[in-house]
Amino acid sequence: MLVGAVLTGGASRRMGRTKALVEVGGVAMAELVATALSDAGCEPVVLYGGDASELGVLGRPVLPDQDPGSGPLGGILGVLELFGAQATAALVVACDLAHLSAADLRMLVDAAAESPRSDVVVAHAGRIEPACALWRTACAGRVRASFDAGERAIHRVLADLDTVEVRLPAASLRNINTPDDLDRYP
Repeated sequence: MLVGAVLTGGASRRMGRTKALVEVGGVAMAELVATALSDAGCEPVVLYGGDASELGVLGRPVLPDQDPGSGPLGGILGVLELFGAQATAALVVACDLAHLSAADLRMLVDAAAESPRSDVVVAHAGRIEPACALWRTACAGRVRASFDAGERAIHRVLADLDTVEVRLPAASLRNINTPDDLDRYP
């Protein structure tokens, strides 16, 4: 089973409001990402982290962050540990990657099928985008060991895992962090 998780627990300081609910084309960014995950074959698709009462308007399950304030790596680890017993992999994507399509995400799924011994399949467009990756739940113990040792940088954790990189269009991996980014990325 392939689980989809949208990371929605960030502080959104640069955006000035809950980034997951900021609309792009009339749809909340978290919902755009969740729909792409669902259309790519993920079941279930959950929102991970953030204020459940606020995010509840999206009508998707909102799971509490197990390590609040620990950044995206903490979110990834939480998803892997929560779903490890029932899923073989989790496709984990940040809510601010609103331009990703199901076709983009299927490229990661296909690469994982072609590389069954890989721990992680990560997107890149010139440089890796660690907030868009398919993680095998079997690597959760090694991720936890790095996390417990104080590591918070995803790219350093990836360096210690069997990682496959998949090139996606640069436009698909543009993240939206500030109000100005909304105007720049139609």
